[in-house]
Parts: sequence; C-alpha cells; structure tokens
Amino acid sequence: MTRAAKKYPLISVENIYKAKVRLKDVVQHTPLMSNYNLSETFACNLFLKREDLQIVRSYKIRGAYNKMSSVDPSELASGVVCASAGNHAQGVALACRKLGVEGMVYMPSTTPKQKVDKVRLFGKDKVKITLSGDTFDRSYEYALRDAQKNKRVFIHPFDDLKVIEGQATVGLEILEDAKDEIDYVFVAVGGGGLASGLGSYFKQLSPRTKIIGVEPLGAASMKASLASGLLQTLDQIDPFVDGAAVKRVGEHTFEICKYVLDDLLLVPEGKVCSTILKLYNEEAIVAEPAGALTIAALDQYREKIRGKNVVCIVSGGNNDITRTEEIKERSLLYEGLKYYFIIKFPQRAGALREFLNVLGNNDDITHFEYTKKHNRESGPALVGIELKNKSDYPALISRMHAQQIQFQALNDNPMLFDLLV
Repeated sequence: MTRAAKKYPLISVENIYKAKVRLKDVVQHTPLMSNYNLSETFACNLFLKREDLQIVRSYKIRGAYNKMSSVDPSELASGVVCASAGNHAQGVALACRKLGVEGMVYMPSTTPKQKVDKVRLFGKDKVKITLSGDTFDRSYEYALRDAQKNKRVFIHPFDDLKVIEGQATVGLEILEDAKDEIDYVFVAVGGGGLASGLGSYFKQLSPRTKIIGVEPLGAASMKASLASGLLQTLDQIDPFVDGAAVKRVGEHTFEICKYVLDDLLLVPEGKVCSTILKLYNEEAIVAEPAGALTIAALDQYREKIRGKNVVCIVSGGNNDITRTEEIKERSLLYEGLKYYFIIKFPQRAGALREFLNVLGNNDDITHFEYTKKHNRESGPALVGIELKNKSDYPALISRMHAQQIQFQALNDNPMLFDLLV
C-alpha cells in the first residue's frame, strides 16, 4: 500500500496517554495472550489482544468514555445520542451510567437481541434505545437528526478524534505488555477508529511494526476509499459482520488510515464464520464476527508472518447464541460442504427412494421442501445436502447425471439461492 504523499497528523502520543489516565478506573487492561495452537498453525509467535474480555466485551468503551469525559459538563446537560450496531452503544451506555448522563441510542433493527439487552444492562435507567433502519448507516441518520433537534451531544462511533484517542490505548497496552519487538499487528477495520488510533501509536513508538487492516468482503468501504483516493460510500453491504459493516468510513479515520495501514485485507463472511466456530471449539473463545476477522485473515499472510511476532486484535465477543445456526450454515457453504438443489422428481412411485440411493454414505439431507403448494408429491423440491468432504461433490453430481435426475444447483446462482434459501 502506498503512503499518502502528505503525512496526515497522527493522534499524538501525549493525547493517547491522557486518554489512558481518563480510562484507568473504567476499562480493563486486557491481556496480550500467547496462543499455542495458532502459533503452531502459522509457524509464528502469535498473540491475541483479548478485547473480548473488556467489561463491555469490546474495545468500544475506550473511545466512548474518553469522548464523553472530555466534553464540558454543561454540554452534557441535554444528554448524548449515538448510533451503533451494538458495541459502541454498550460503551456509551456504560459511560452514561458512570457519568450520570442521559443517553439515546439508535441501533439497526437487525442488531442481535443479545447486544440490545446488553445496552439496557449497562445503561440501566440512563439510556433509551430506538431500533431503526436495517443498517448502521440508516440508524446513524436518525441519530444525527435527534442530536440536531434535541441539542444532544453526538458521540460518533469512530470519526471523532477523542474517540480515536480512546481506541488508541489498545495499542499502548500492547506495547507495554510485549516482551519483544512486534512485526505485525492485524486489526479489524469497520469505520476505522481502532486502526487509526492503534496505528498512530505504533507508527510513532514502533514504526517497524506492520499494521494490517482487515475488512469483511461484503462491506469493504475502506478498501474502496483507499483504492480511489477519495472517500467512497457503498450502495449496499452485507451486514453480517455487524461490528465492522459500514457503507462509509470516517473522514478522520480515512486520512489517518491512508498513512498508518501497511496493507488492507478482505475476508469472506463465510471464512469469518469458520473461524468463529474454530475459535470456540479449539480455544474456548467466544468471538463475534468482527472479533474473528483478524484471525480469519492470517491464511492470506501465512508466508510473510512465518517466524515473526504477530498480534491479532480480538476486538469483541458479543456473539448472540441465536446466530449459531446462521454461522454454521455460512461456514458450510464457504467450505464447500453444503449444497442446495432444485430436484424435479418424476411422477411415479419410488422416485424419492431412487434419489436417496444416489447419495453417498457420508452425504446427509439437511433440508427438504416441496416448492409447489398443490400436488407437492409430483413437483420439484428444494433439497439441501451436507457432505463429509468437499471432494465428494463431483462424485455426487456424476451419480445424479448417471441416474438422469433432473436438477439445478443453486449455490452458484445467487438470484435463485437468495429467493429460495
């Protein structure tokens, strides 16, 4: 990645230390933990910065509290307002309770219930919640109107220098705890607040460390902006990685990230899901999608990080258990272990049994639904098949052709897949 021709003023080390002082009785100094399994897998010395163990289970309390505690108390009399997909809202909610400030929180209607409940838990009677819009960007519009109409202080989730200073304390803690020089830091990029703050600190105190940003493939707004050299607003995004899915990054964060990011990687949402499941099953770590982004990106840097000292920020652990089935489904589709078909069964007895005989010993039917409301037994059916191994798929297709089964595969047909699955 090419550096900006003109160096953008970084967040100063002095202001980052001031933020640390403001936060000392509010946030936890989260551990920088060596991870044996990941170190073995990638042949490096890999450490996890466990912001999922923060009091609100993400780093967002750092920026929210630093901003609010920096505002003149007279300005807070009318309260504060914020927009958030979940984690920033929890940080604002806790800050409101600790500072005795009234808060209004706007969250997308798609926000997992677990995150909404946590905002209520941390804010108690100091916070009111409004669910509005399908994305963060829509909730952001509602929150801005509220701030202007009711003269509330708007607490931006990322594009505010005081918020960025608070997030920068993550980098400060990493360098305080690291025993050796760090070669790479992988950091999730949503709006860019954490990357801007952490990157600013490292570029001044550990300039040889490479800062690698990671975005979800379906919401690559920073990538689009850096590629064009101008802030870009995406028309559509995949909101699945809700902690890092924004249509437009911040003006401050864009300018800072142009200078501090050494590379920016994109990770498919399905890969993130596989990583979430692996972290839970192998490491007993409950990571939300944005929290798993950095680890999901390591495959892309396998050769570069070999033998190096590497830090991955686990930015959050607010994962709703009700999303487990969706996470598993997306993982199976990404790994090539689940396929959907429209099967047209012939109008004769035994057709379904003949189809079952086509399946291999390790194939399971996980979904079966006739697509017609009338005469269903003689119509086409939507069939989901889960394989034991990805390599079994060509043999399954060959057997279906050999038995002259009429079918249409849906995985590579986005329009039909989204309509029927």
